[in-house]
Amino acid sequence: MNWILLIIAGLFEVAFAACLGKAKEASGIDTTYWYIGFLVCLAISMLLLVKVTQQLPIGTAYAVWTGIGAVGTVLVGILIFKEPATFWRLFFITTLIVSIVGLKVVSH
Repeated sequence: MNWILLIIAGLFEVAFAACLGKAKEASGIDTTYWYIGFLVCLAISMLLLVKVTQQLPIGTAYAVWTGIGAVGTVLVGILIFKEPATFWRLFFITTLIVSIVGLKVVSH
């Protein structure tokens, strides 16, 4: 269950990064809504991270959380914000995914 909560926490990290990107593009009251979304997603992500670190090693949990956030944010950047999907960006994102899976496999 902790690993599922950790994945959800990582997805909320992606969401708060996406809200920042959308806030940058928005204007008027929409900017405020995106910043509120950022704060809500940030709070949920952090609370879940705190919860899972009570059972999982902090080093592993934090690395997986930031890895999910990094991979997800790059993918959101490519798919939503039209950032470049170069070979090297995709290559290093793939190595990050492999590393996250590796941490899960070797964790006790």
